[in-house]
Amino acid sequence: MPLLDAAKAVRENAYVPYSQFKVGAAIQARSGAVYVGCNVENVAYPQGTCAEAGAIAAMIAGGDTEIAAVCVIADAPEPVTPCGGCRQKLREFARRDVVITMATTDGQSRTMTMEQLLPGAFGRDHMSRA
Repeated sequence: MPLLDAAKAVRENAYVPYSQFKVGAAIQARSGAVYVGCNVENVAYPQGTCAEAGAIAAMIAGGDTEIAAVCVIADAPEPVTPCGGCRQKLREFARRDVVITMATTDGQSRTMTMEQLLPGAFGRDHMSRA
C-alpha cells in the first residue's frame, strides 16, 4: 500500500526526544498527490505538532484541499487513532466516507471512515448562518 509505505518512511523522521513515540502520517489528496507528516515534539509539550497536522499542512502548502485517504502508523500494541484535535483537522478536509487506515509497525491495521472516527463532527454546515 503506497500510503502505508509513505507513512512508514516519514515516521522515521519524527522528532520525539521526550516520548520516543514516533508517528507517521500520509494523506492522499483527491488530486492523487501524497503528502506526509511526522510528529514533532517540543520541550514545552503543548507546542508540539502531530503527524496528521503536519501532513495536512504539507497538503495545503502543495495546493490541495481535499483528502481522499489517510494512513497513520505508530509502534504500539494496537493501531493508534488520531487524537481528538487531529480528527477535527482531518474532518475539515475529508468527506464523511473517507477511509482512515491506522497501522502498527508490526503489521496490524484497522480502518474506519471519517464518520466512524468522528461521528457528529462540527463542520461547515454548522456555519451556514455566519
